[in-house]
Amino acid sequence: MKLDVIKLDGGKAGSVDLDEALFGLEPRADILHRVVRWQRNNAQAGTHKVKTRSETSYSTKKIYRQKGTGGARHGDRNAPIFRKGGIYKGPTPRSHGHDLTKKFRKLGLRHALSAKAKAGELVIIDDASSDGKTSALAKQVANLGWKRALVIDGASVNEGFAQAARNIEGLDILPTMGANVYDILKRDTLVITKAGVEALEARLK
Repeated sequence: MKLDVIKLDGGKAGSVDLDEALFGLEPRADILHRVVRWQRNNAQAGTHKVKTRSETSYSTKKIYRQKGTGGARHGDRNAPIFRKGGIYKGPTPRSHGHDLTKKFRKLGLRHALSAKAKAGELVIIDDASSDGKTSALAKQVANLGWKRALVIDGASVNEGFAQAARNIEGLDILPTMGANVYDILKRDTLVITKAGVEALEARLK
């Protein structure tokens, strides 16, 4: 699979051969859904907590005698039946994460890359380097028509480019090891450097 390579200024920089096993698959929504769900569940804090009847601040004294009042039998005011009493079977701190095999996670990343390639939302650039000036990079991004873009660089991100991109809305940059299904699918345009393509092919072989 051949794709043209461009520079940040819009000029052409040759072409690159993309691995069909990474960029030429027929995207499957069920695989992408499972991987995104695994990512989002692992990111969930799970710190929600309610007070049980042993933790609320009322007295533990029986509110009135057991018999003879004509009312229902009650113990103390902490019972869940009363307003501001303890909560019965409410949420407690727990992990929402679940396991997904490494093989399946790699497969999900391949399908995410293929989905972008098939939709025509994949751009290959020569390299992501900048002098650190946000205004210059913002102008280049506007000229290229990138509104919500994710840039995937090689093993490490160019410091000047990362600094320049920091204040540009809708532009994010990640090293190859940070590439993930959720961030790829969330953006309108996926931009990969030539070094990023090589690193992704090595990572997902």
